[in-house]
Order: sequence, then C-alpha cells, then structure tokens
Amino acid sequence: MGKLNVSMMRYLTPEDFRVLTAIEMGMKNHELVPGPMAASIANLNHGGVHKLLRELCKHRLLTYERGKRYDGYRLTNAGYDYLALHSLTKRNLMASFGNQIGVGKESNIYIVANSEGEELCLKLHRLGRVISATKEFAYMTALYDRKFPVPKPIDFNRHCVLMELIEGTLMNHVMEVDHTETLYDELMNLIIRFADSGVIHGDLMSSILF
Repeated sequence: MGKLNVSMMRYLTPEDFRVLTAIEMGMKNHELVPGPMAASIANLNHGGVHKLLRELCKHRLLTYERGKRYDGYRLTNAGYDYLALHSLTKRNLMASFGNQIGVGKESNIYIVANSEGEELCLKLHRLGRVISATKEFAYMTALYDRKFPVPKPIDFNRHCVLMELIEGTLMNHVMEVDHTETLYDELMNLIIRFADSGVIHGDLMSSILF
C-alpha cells in the first residue's frame, strides 16, 4: 500500500460512487464485473455508466482486465480506499485529509480532521483486512469503555478505523526515562489488567520483557 492520494475525492460525483459501490458489490461473486452488470447494480443508464467506468479507470480507482471467460472491472486499492473515506465523510466524521504519520506491516496511519477542525487519527488496514479493522474497533471500544489507556474509537468502515489522535513521542525515539522503577510497575500493572480482561498486548509484552 503506497501513499494515499485523495486529490480526486472532491471531484467525484454521487454517480461515480454508485458505480464504485456497484463494482464492489459485483466482486463479492465475480472476479471481474462486466459493464452491463455494473450498470444494473448501480441502476444507471448503461451508456452513462460506460463513460463513468472509463473515467474511474483513468484515475486508477478501477482497472479493466481481460479474463478467461469474460472481460470486466475490479476495484483497485485506491478505489477501495475512496469508498471507505467517502462513507466516513458522508457520516460527517471526516472533513479533511492530512499527512501520513505512520507505516506498519498491516496498516498506514494518517492525520485527518472533522468539520470542526479537530485532528483525528485514521488507520487504513491493508486491503483484504476488513475483519482486522472490525476486530480492532470492537476491541478498542471494549477497552475504552473499561477505562483502559487507548485512543477513543470514533467509527470504522471497511478496512479503515477512525479514532482519537494521541499526541506523544514514538517509543523508538525515547533513549532514556526517569523513574524507571515506577514506570515498570505501572506497565506491569497494566499488563495484569489486560490479562484479567482476557487480552494480551503483544507489542507491550515484547517491549517490557525483551
């Protein structure tokens, strides 16, 4: 997953997103989605859909491929990202998209903001990890409700999780800390609280024990 380019978001029409959604729905049962099927699912005129499909391919939100039995369209990573971002925007949870602040094995992290200018954190799981995003939101909600020190979960859609932005310093930038005994005790107590709730935090355990 490369850096996400959202420059086209403001120019896409409701019909564009209906077509993207139609391709997503068609891909549940088809490796490639033929144009007539996309038009039927989107409930739009076939001629108009053909033009929209061509433009969406031009902007690399869809790709057109030739299959063994028939030709058709599929969502690109960017197209899938746009659908998720559009859903969060339509819910009035996100109004602007900022810089990338983290890259991991399973996700990329961005700063976004709501309509009031409040900065939030958006985590985009790798394509195909919708279940991971769903589980993360559920775990985060459960832990937040139980007063664990986790970001406040706001919402999720497809492979994206929107949460509170926590200001801080990356642990790999911390060379030394004061009151190490107190910090160690606090972290061990936190691990015990996690365990009592049936949760193991792998990263926290590794950083303390090794």
